[in-house]
Amino acid sequence: MSSLKFTAESLSNGIVERDFTLGDVPGVLWSPASGATDRAPLVLMGHGGGNHKKHPAMSGRARLLVTGCGFHVAVIDAPGHGDRPRTEHDEAEIAELFRARAAGEPEGPVVVRYNAHLAEQAVPEYVALLDALQELEEIGTDGPVGYWGINMGTAIGIPLVAGEPRITAAVFGQHWPDVLAEKAKRITVPVEYDMQWDDEHISREEGLALFDAFASREKSLHVNSGRHKELPRFEADSAVRFFARHLGGAATASA
Repeated sequence: MSSLKFTAESLSNGIVERDFTLGDVPGVLWSPASGATDRAPLVLMGHGGGNHKKHPAMSGRARLLVTGCGFHVAVIDAPGHGDRPRTEHDEAEIAELFRARAAGEPEGPVVVRYNAHLAEQAVPEYVALLDALQELEEIGTDGPVGYWGINMGTAIGIPLVAGEPRITAAVFGQHWPDVLAEKAKRITVPVEYDMQWDDEHISREEGLALFDAFASREKSLHVNSGRHKELPRFEADSAVRFFARHLGGAATASA
């Protein structure tokens, strides 16, 4: 297993931000400044397609979890994203996505195929990350772990959670059921799922089909009006309360 190496550290507004590398995979770990070495739950996050580990959606969600619940939060750049180089395959798939978009063709077939390819590499990386983080005194091997990922973060997160028993609660959303529905059937931990009722890319039937596939006894569907990129910010507050219920925490943060 590759070793975890911290490469930079900063402190701002009560949050310690530590950049790291796990082999050649870059990531970031956010922790509470007060009691940064105290045991606390961990939430792994997955970013959306075309984004990166420190995208405002990632840092904003991390802030809510750290300041509101006292959790540790970690995310890595997905293959071909952020500080990781793109392969020829990445470039070809991105070009095909832009071509389909310009031609007014459905983006789903390209995104589903490409995200499934990225997940094949990213899932083992997240397992290795969890192994490494649990060696840290402030996280440990016996603390609760959650996962939070929307869009591409769902494409990576569903196969990860389906095969990783250490993750005991998850927030997903906004993805097609192709490829993922069969893996979702293996997930039994509590799940919160977000979808947009007027999503121009993912139909209502597709969103409902993926939600329905989860085998979890406790699962909640959060549906809001609006298009694909209009997921309300208050859903982040809901996710924080969800993790506080299932991992432990105060959930006092607001967006």
